[in-house]
Amino acid sequence: MKKILHVISSPKGDASFSIKLGNAIIEKVKEANPGSTVTELDLSKKHFPHLEEAQLNSFYTPAEQRTSENLEAIKHSDEAVAQLMDADVIVIGAPFYNFGIPSALKAWVDHIARAGVTFKYDENGPEGLVKGKKVYIALASGGIYSSGPMQGYDFAAPYLKSLLGFMGMTDLSVFRVEGVAYPHLKDTALQTAVESIIL
Repeated sequence: MKKILHVISSPKGDASFSIKLGNAIIEKVKEANPGSTVTELDLSKKHFPHLEEAQLNSFYTPAEQRTSENLEAIKHSDEAVAQLMDADVIVIGAPFYNFGIPSALKAWVDHIARAGVTFKYDENGPEGLVKGKKVYIALASGGIYSSGPMQGYDFAAPYLKSLLGFMGMTDLSVFRVEGVAYPHLKDTALQTAVESIIL
């Protein structure tokens, strides 16, 4: 039995390939782990504010010294971190926007990447503090970026791998539904992606 956190960043609902692929990954996880539960975090509905001075000040204010304004500013981040820490498996759906991830997903990342909370620095350098998680990225793109001439334009998968790995989430797999903008691939792209899922 696993606690699964499904982070959705596409605003396209039922038409979203990243959501469909994320759901397929979750079904495989549930098949392998009967009784697992799923918590859905839909970033198109629950908006995380872009970091401003109020949030940054709150992050670096010791907990016992935080004012009511600090607590309000840090509320979203604390909730997101608690949700992340509680999960055993994290499935992140990421549509490919302009060679990267959607701003809604970047905002969530900015709220969970916190020095002293999800990573720290010591005399040996940085250490990730979010350990023991399995992460799956469900990446959807109109073009082909996993290989070929456009591979160098993929700043989504490398970024997520690096950033989440920095926080300690190094057990990470990326599955892709790609080529959905190509007439000869769009009808089979999702099924090909689902068939590629190996846990």
